[in-house]
Amino acid sequence: MDKRDNKMEEGRMPFTTKNYVMMLAGLLVIVLGFVLMSGGGDHTATYFDESIFSFRRITLAPVVVIAGFVVVGVAIMKRFNQDKE
Repeated sequence: MDKRDNKMEEGRMPFTTKNYVMMLAGLLVIVLGFVLMSGGGDHTATYFDESIFSFRRITLAPVVVIAGFVVVGVAIMKRFNQDKE
C-alpha cells in the first residue's frame, strides 16, 4: 500500500489554489505596508519634516510588512487538502 500512496503523492501539485490565494494576499499586505512607509516631506536641504517620525511610518508600517511575510510563510508551509472531484 505504501507504493500506491507514494504514487498518489508524486502526481500531486505542491500548492493548491488556496496556497496561491494566501500568497497573493500576503504579497498585497506587504505592498500595503511599504505604501504606509512611503511619503515624506519636502525634498529641500533647508527644511526638516517631522512627519517621518509618525506612528504610521515608525510602528504601524513595519508591523504590517512583518504580518505580510508571516502570511506568505504560512501559505508556503501549510498543506491544504486538494479535493479531486
